[in-house]
Amino acid sequence: MAPPDWSLTLAAAASFCGVLCLCLRFRAGRGLWREGVSKIMARTEKPLFRIAYTLYTKTRLGYLFYKRQMRKAREHYPAGHSKAQPVELNGVKIIPISVLSDNYSYLVIDTASSVAAVVDPADPQAVQAVLEEEGVMLEAILCTHKHWDHSGGNKWLKRLHGSCRVYGNATDNIPGLTHPLSHRDSVTVGRLHFKALFTPGHTVGHMIYLLDGCAGVPPSLFSGDLVFLSGCGRMFEGSARTMLSSLDTVGSLSEDTLLWPGHEYAEDNLLFATEVEPQNTARESKYQWVQQQRSQKLCTSPSTIGEEKAYNPFLRLHLPDLHKALGLQQLPDEDWTEFRARALEELRRRKDLFNRR
Repeated sequence: MAPPDWSLTLAAAASFCGVLCLCLRFRAGRGLWREGVSKIMARTEKPLFRIAYTLYTKTRLGYLFYKRQMRKAREHYPAGHSKAQPVELNGVKIIPISVLSDNYSYLVIDTASSVAAVVDPADPQAVQAVLEEEGVMLEAILCTHKHWDHSGGNKWLKRLHGSCRVYGNATDNIPGLTHPLSHRDSVTVGRLHFKALFTPGHTVGHMIYLLDGCAGVPPSLFSGDLVFLSGCGRMFEGSARTMLSSLDTVGSLSEDTLLWPGHEYAEDNLLFATEVEPQNTARESKYQWVQQQRSQKLCTSPSTIGEEKAYNPFLRLHLPDLHKALGLQQLPDEDWTEFRARALEELRRRKDLFNRR
């Protein structure tokens, strides 16, 4: 047998990496995707994106790309992409940690026992620095899904904190997973009580984590890439109907629930919401506040579920005015859920087009 042509092999790998970088930059949003590239990808997005997505989630190339992202983000944002203030709620301290170019990890501390859980530790060194600053012990990692920008720090932190448990859904092939979770399973860390909710659509095993409230303190939802301020995640591994069911899970929570999303997407999401609900005064008020925050590089988390229902179009799929803005009507033989799923699909399509501008 002839020896392999390594020059061709390396060229193919480089080509795959190029596709991966281009497609993931498209995913990252408007700030990383400009001019001619967007026009090319508009014609070829689906096949190239599926190749890149498979490489990102199922091969070492994805991990290498994540490592590159992390190095570049540390260079460009040595103090993080956003400044965040801890929120203290009756013995619970929640610290947003700015990681990568627009992600958030969240350290949740039981202040009475000085133990903590971390949600989606994408940059483990950034998380470890906050752990040391707070003087607390890490007992659990709550991972929403497998994408490296949410799970990349799991194994590093697990090695450093030997007794730390890694939670997530087994369907999603979470790195370092030690404690698989199903829908409505509970996780206890000190006096902190989390409920895991199965919310597929963005990935097949996506989960969100609801921290119990108590004594007048609202619950907190750590939503990963399911729901953002005025937005929702892309449907990489699920149908619109699957994603709609997951969004309905969020919509069923109490309106005072604090929302802690996985990315700083507020400004772009609210700009998009203007296109489908230009007369929404709640959206306009929130947008003005977000502009003030972002002009100072301040974190926009948390919002509340009640606020999101007022301006987040992805949680307003039941409203006739939104259907009209999307140019949709319910068909005579179409049930209500199918119609809302169709509206979600159209809304998400428009958001993807908006991101390409």
